[in-house]
Amino acid sequence: MPLYSAEALVLRTYKLGEADRIVVFLTRDRGKKRGVAPNARKSRKRFGAALEPMTEVRVSYVEKEGRDLVGLNYAEPVRSPMSATSPEALGYSHYFAELIDEWAAEADADERLYRLGTAALDALVAGVPVDALARYFECWLLRLQGVYPTTLSVSSDAATFLEGVRRVAPRDVETLGASSCVLREIELIHRKLIAMHLDREPRSVRVLNELRRP
Repeated sequence: MPLYSAEALVLRTYKLGEADRIVVFLTRDRGKKRGVAPNARKSRKRFGAALEPMTEVRVSYVEKEGRDLVGLNYAEPVRSPMSATSPEALGYSHYFAELIDEWAAEADADERLYRLGTAALDALVAGVPVDALARYFECWLLRLQGVYPTTLSVSSDAATFLEGVRRVAPRDVETLGASSCVLREIELIHRKLIAMHLDREPRSVRVLNELRRP
């Protein structure tokens, strides 16, 4: 039974039995994994707050040949979106985690997707405006998956912003900025593209809509 240690992004969790949790996480070098966190629902001593979506963790897990689920030994948090100062950051962290989960292939390493996720987490913690960050994230996610069109029907201001996104490195998103009307224009296009390729609107979008209500 090989034992692995890795840096990972937690994408989602769900219940298993009376006390355990299934944890979906993305590693840099071995792709997306699903593992069992034993007793995670009854005790926080072993995993604590490390299983929140978009938390960057150091994990240790055992992988048995022929089994879909790995066994988590521990998950130690490195960075968490819960440390962000923006009240909207947590909602967006769930949104980013859901999209990564939808597009990440099982056990197929994709370092670019991993770096995009950690860059988004860095930006959330650093307090980058979440609307601009979300458009940056959507643009790069669609481009990495090969579904971003070469031309878009957007205003000149929106086109300038998108060109700026293309020039920004995945770790350097603090300089992003655009007017709210430009971001809204691009958001509608991105959401339509995402819904089309997922055959539905992301579940976490309703959380973001609730956050926007007065």
